[in-house]
Amino acid sequence: MPGGARGDSAEVEPHGGGVAALTQEEALEMIKESLHGGQEGESDYDANVTHVFVVLGASGDLATKKIYPTLWWLFRDRLLPDNTYFVGYARSNIKVDDIRKKTFQHMQVKDDQKNRLDEFFQHNSYVAGSYDKAEDFQHLNEEIKKFENAGRANRLFYLALPPSVYKEVASNIRASCMAQGKCWTRVIVEKPFGHDSDSSAQLSNHFASLFAEDEIYRIDHYLGKEMVQNLMVLRFANRILTPVWNRDNVACVTILFKEPFGTQGRGGYFDDYGIIRDVMQNHLLQILSLVAMERPVSTKAEDIRNEKVKVLRCINEVQLNDVVLGQYVGDPEGKGDAKEGYLDDPTVPKGSTTPTFALAVLHIHNERWEGVPFILRCGKALNERKAEVRIQFRDVSGNIFRPGEIDRNELVFRVQPGEAVYMKLMSKKPGMLFDCEVTELDFTYGSRYAGVKLPDAYERLILDVFCGSQINFVRSDELVEAWRIFTPLLHAIESQKPLKPLPIPYKYGSRGPREADELAAQHNFKYTGAYKWVSSKP
Repeated sequence: MPGGARGDSAEVEPHGGGVAALTQEEALEMIKESLHGGQEGESDYDANVTHVFVVLGASGDLATKKIYPTLWWLFRDRLLPDNTYFVGYARSNIKVDDIRKKTFQHMQVKDDQKNRLDEFFQHNSYVAGSYDKAEDFQHLNEEIKKFENAGRANRLFYLALPPSVYKEVASNIRASCMAQGKCWTRVIVEKPFGHDSDSSAQLSNHFASLFAEDEIYRIDHYLGKEMVQNLMVLRFANRILTPVWNRDNVACVTILFKEPFGTQGRGGYFDDYGIIRDVMQNHLLQILSLVAMERPVSTKAEDIRNEKVKVLRCINEVQLNDVVLGQYVGDPEGKGDAKEGYLDDPTVPKGSTTPTFALAVLHIHNERWEGVPFILRCGKALNERKAEVRIQFRDVSGNIFRPGEIDRNELVFRVQPGEAVYMKLMSKKPGMLFDCEVTELDFTYGSRYAGVKLPDAYERLILDVFCGSQINFVRSDELVEAWRIFTPLLHAIESQKPLKPLPIPYKYGSRGPREADELAAQHNFKYTGAYKWVSSKP
């Protein structure tokens, strides 16, 4: 594993096996270089052309807490073209100063950055208008044209909006706000991309009638996370992993997402979607496709996305007997929100059976993975915050040590918190006997790249849009396969039939329903609970 995880200094190791740790300035320079295509030169990032970034839904929660702060961070670090301007659009009758006041607490502005922040908001403007009136989008177009240079500007539209208005907004952008001449238009669409296979197909067909596929950027922010992106390099640039990445060596794969809090007053929104749509059908399935896909012929976007689609096509529809659903209830002995269950949220409909926890076992029917269960597990109000991929290898054959003393090897990709890769393996305890214990080979980002701020997922993905890179965005046929896998399960859960599956109650702050652990064990996952990984400290 890469060095530097257990107290190594930043010096290069004597035999050439190590690399000096990056400084923050060096990391930023590397990002700036990559914006221009790096060695491959494929980016169409152009610092000399005016760009106008339009935030649709500028007064909403997503824009306030995530989009505007992300645009500020990119502007602060001079990663955007100099002539980039930002136009907010929403129904609210507000001004740029109002946006500044709402977003400031989320922007992490240091004292020496306040002048730069003033510059950022000098590049901002705002237009109030409806989402379904053509004349309001004509006014938006007039505002955008104010920033054009000789009638030229690339245009980016971020739909930070409820999916219910996507169709009208997309139609109005096409009719009134497209870039002219050789400049491009790109539309960024937030999940959820539909509600099931039929609604997703309708939405995709509508967008396809208005825009080319290379103009549509369906954003799944998990694809912008450092460790998710690192899966490509770790898988395909390390010879040691190639011969073991298959059904002969892997017992099971677990892809996990845990949140330690409940809906926190957002239950009304969450209840319309549930944990499967909110996390499993998109975030976890995207990670699965990167873990399980075959080696692409290159690192170009279409080659990678082709392989992701191929592996998704090998997965059958999820069956009810391969699923455990749960819904959290309050812990009478808990503190604060932990005392409240999902149904105690006043925004949740009375008697709702929407799951807040799900475990599903998927099977990939191809030569590499036949017989290996892929266990997707996600939930709210659990015992910790964690997202990871856990590759559990088969038991050692011909064990010569004491029965029960040898645990399975595991390769773990920790997505959050504290990005890391570590390998659990057996080692001899210090002493005179051949006593075994679990230890790890540890590559923790916080140690290896101490002092370097890793780009936020939204920062990476928005920069990708400026560059015209669709590697980390969801293609329409990926979407078709993802919904095919989960739509029958969702319809069964949401049916009005008396025998529909009901979620199992689990206590706030627990691991989730006991039945989930039992189903995972039935599919060859061994959990001992005796080992706990402790992240290295920088």
